[in-house]
Amino acid sequence: MSRSTELAGLAGLLADRTRAEFCLALLDGRAWTAGELATHAGVAASTASEHLDRLIAGGLLVQRRQGRHRYVQLAGPETAQLLETLTAHLGPRPARPNSLRSATASAALARGRTCYDHLAGRLGVAITDAMAAGGLLDRQHGFALTASGVDWLTDALGVDPVVLRTSRRPVARECLDWTERRSHLAGTAGAQIRLRLSANDWTRRTGSGRAVRLTPAGATALHELLGLEADALELV
Repeated sequence: MSRSTELAGLAGLLADRTRAEFCLALLDGRAWTAGELATHAGVAASTASEHLDRLIAGGLLVQRRQGRHRYVQLAGPETAQLLETLTAHLGPRPARPNSLRSATASAALARGRTCYDHLAGRLGVAITDAMAAGGLLDRQHGFALTASGVDWLTDALGVDPVVLRTSRRPVARECLDWTERRSHLAGTAGAQIRLRLSANDWTRRTGSGRAVRLTPAGATALHELLGLEADALELV
């Protein structure tokens, strides 16, 4: 099979509104049941099952069964990066949300959200910018943690240094943010930052989707740790 055929097959997996809706929902990093995805996309369970089979066969999703339920999630961070990058290429939406609910949801996603296992939106970009400004992240030669950045992660945030040394993923990786049109931090470092902020109750999910918000305690902590002015960025 030629590479062009393979690429066309990959593109075909996303060339359907329901399958695209499933993949975007799974960017929250969690495993969903087939029934939950069917309800989310507004399709019948049998239709959802057919689409999920195609996405799994194509390598974009993986599945596991627990009792009567089938759980699916993105195949890995590379799949999440692909989806986020493709979404960023769509450009800003020209139309306004058609309801207060959708407008509120869109604003929450833009303010802060998970991008698979790391933070995105204004929150993710603000943390990335603050790390670069503080000498913790080197952006001059790609995305790389400096020695000070490694110390900050392990000492200030309590990340186990073994995790950084033994991960098969890049420690720091650039991910294009589809709402901000700028880069945020992904990779092992980005994932660990999200985990630590959540564990410390510095961020919380809003509702059942991808949106997260910075708590007052988190705003204080990030101001002390990074000089981040959360109020000015409307992150709280």
